Amino acid sequence: MNLAAPISTSTSTSTSTAVRPHAHGLMPLNLPSAASSSLRRSIFASLRKKISPMASAPASASAALSTAAPADNGAAKPTEQRPVQVAKRLEKFKTTIFTQMSMLAVKHGAINLGQGFPNFDGPDFVKEAAIEAIKAGKNQYARGYGVPELNSAVAERFLKDSGLQIDPDKEVTVTSGCTEAIAATILGLINPGDEVILFAPFYDSYEATLSMAGANVKAITLRPPDFAVPLEELKAAVSKNTRAIMINTPHNPTGKMFTREELEFIADLCKENDVLLFADEVYDKLAFEADHISMASIPGMYERTVTMNSLGKTFSLTGWKIGWAIAPPHLTWGVRQAHSFLTFATSTPMQSAAAAALRAPDSYFEELKRDYGAKKALLVDGLKAAGFIVYPSSGTYFVMVDHTPFGFDNDIEFCEYLIREVGVVAIPPSVFYLNPEDGKNLVRFTFCKDDDTLRAAVDRMKAKLRKK
Repeated sequence: MNLAAPISTSTSTSTSTAVRPHAHGLMPLNLPSAASSSLRRSIFASLRKKISPMASAPASASAALSTAAPADNGAAKPTEQRPVQVAKRLEKFKTTIFTQMSMLAVKHGAINLGQGFPNFDGPDFVKEAAIEAIKAGKNQYARGYGVPELNSAVAERFLKDSGLQIDPDKEVTVTSGCTEAIAATILGLINPGDEVILFAPFYDSYEATLSMAGANVKAITLRPPDFAVPLEELKAAVSKNTRAIMINTPHNPTGKMFTREELEFIADLCKENDVLLFADEVYDKLAFEADHISMASIPGMYERTVTMNSLGKTFSLTGWKIGWAIAPPHLTWGVRQAHSFLTFATSTPMQSAAAAALRAPDSYFEELKRDYGAKKALLVDGLKAAGFIVYPSSGTYFVMVDHTPFGFDNDIEFCEYLIREVGVVAIPPSVFYLNPEDGKNLVRFTFCKDDDTLRAAVDRMKAKLRKK
């Protein structure tokens, strides 16, 4: 395996290193209107001065522009500008800061250590399997819940990893990435008014999809330095209305791995209160300091757990969007009902290639972990040398740091400065909290980049960042 072979080796002012959208790594700004209005105002104030007013104009402004009388010179009338429209359940998610950050990143030639996708390609044996599947004519609709060879490969891998034997036809549902597995699980099993508990910071699609389902969201905040689960706070949060608890281990964005003690405590709460457990385990093969523990493997938990995973992180093929949900038949029914009306089926030839990937020898996964461990050390050492307070990362390919030594009021102000003055992109994690104040001192970096890119970014930060 060669994780050092980049798609593009440019680390200077090329726009190829700037921010690009990605489903499971870059999240929009979710600042609840009721939370931290002062932080919201400070976040947008400086950026609005630098970006075209139409990029962030309120509906009233665009409406006013649309009603302005055009000059009567015989020219064609401009396209009418109308206020943006969005369903009430998604109103709070429509504002994003990342368009502005992307524009600034391109302008300043920033190196992208923000988004969770590699800048190197996946393994040849998997790509060749996709090519062969296409040539073999596997190009029409797949069976709705997955082609048989992939369902079987998922079941084989799950047995090897968790010790649990499952029925590939009745308990595996192939989805368009883990994000769709999350959506199908929530929309298929959660009713309006149900309460779901998340651990903040969290992947943004959790809250957005729960909003679409009409659920009530509770968040338990994981705090540095170790981001441990506050067990008694969690216990107090479970109520008669709690339908599910959602976990992500290894955890994006903190890099935390839930301990066996934490998982067993959560399992006991679920069993005592008849609560479901949704487990996002997309980073299970990037566990550096301890073995990954699948929540479904905790005694008594398989019958109430949906385990979600995908191909992208493990095989550096994030653009293929191949994911899956594993659950007992009585929960799989709901997942599949939603999946049928979300995407119905997932790319047929890529499913065949995914089956080949999951049957890779153990040496592939060992080398993957070893290579990413070296990348993590390169970035962590560099961040410490640049002056950050760096928190431990036991899994994923993310590192969380405290930016306060550099004297900025919040994470988005710092990240905007980092792009403009230093030339490096990071993610402001306040966007992953119900209350943005909880994350305003933190910044997330990723090390899923080739070594030259990591070194160039570290060199820029060491040369230009100054403590205040």
